[in-house]
Amino acid sequence: MGLLQKYEIGTRMTGPLPFDALSLSDLYRILNLRAEVFVVEQDCPYQDLDGKDQSSLHLWMEDEAGMTGYARLLPPGLAYPEAGIGRVVTAMRVRRSGLGKELMRAAISECQKQWPDHDIVIMAQSYLLAFYQGFGFVEERAEFLEDGIPHRWMRLTRRS
Repeated sequence: MGLLQKYEIGTRMTGPLPFDALSLSDLYRILNLRAEVFVVEQDCPYQDLDGKDQSSLHLWMEDEAGMTGYARLLPPGLAYPEAGIGRVVTAMRVRRSGLGKELMRAAISECQKQWPDHDIVIMAQSYLLAFYQGFGFVEERAEFLEDGIPHRWMRLTRRS
């Protein structure tokens, strides 16, 4: 487990769950973490509620202090022809602990189980390219700005 040991006790993974299976408390904690990081911490006011949550699967980690990480799994055809992983976020208090890697491994694994015949695409913030490359994602297309933040399209080719 290595880096995960620091938070192993009390840390649990939940999901993936469809939107209709989320409790109001789950939804509140998910949206709170997304706003805490993407809007407040990154100083990026944007429309987080994009109409895709209702058709996505939701995966998160939490410990006794609250939600530590979250990822949204998008089925093929919802946002892209391929499967997608988005809104990947970890709470500041657990960064560099290994939980982000654990969350991403679980998100990839779940996408491959749910949609085995599809590649997985992500729209990665450019400063995280090496993080995603560590999972086998490859850059596609030129860098672009999304809500004022540099991003790159990346792809993980499906297993044959």
